[in-house]
Amino acid sequence: MTHLQEGNKAPAFTGKDQNGNSVSLSDHKGQKIILFFYPEDDTPTCTIQACNLRDNYALLTKKGWTIIGVSPDDEKSHQKFEKKFNLPFTMLADPEHKIIDKYGVWGEKHLYGRDYMGLHRTTFLIDEKGTIRKIFLRPKNKAHAEEIIKTWEAEN
Repeated sequence: MTHLQEGNKAPAFTGKDQNGNSVSLSDHKGQKIILFFYPEDDTPTCTIQACNLRDNYALLTKKGWTIIGVSPDDEKSHQKFEKKFNLPFTMLADPEHKIIDKYGVWGEKHLYGRDYMGLHRTTFLIDEKGTIRKIFLRPKNKAHAEEIIKTWEAEN
């Protein structure tokens, strides 16, 4: 899975959001970032995770977090996903896997006895200095925001 570890500097990236705007990690210097990688827009588990972050968006932003989602889907797919579920955060389109590969979240997966390549659902908590403070390799999709807050507050 990911080659990155807690304590590593978060790899720099630039990508296009759902509205075609360029977004870089450096744009958020001095902010705490929830960088969550998810396999596909508008699929059951990804929707549960995104909606949990949406439902807790006010609380997360009040606690100083900026939320950025990344998937291999394109901008149009992200726009539909954003509109359908009223998602308030940035979603980066990464069909060429530039960001996905930097964070090491693409790899072999196993489902129903078959192996295939895909994105491993992973969340990185990045502190104000750009350091990865926590990696969730298997986020609790229905309670992801709660998991983030609880873990951060226990460690800080």
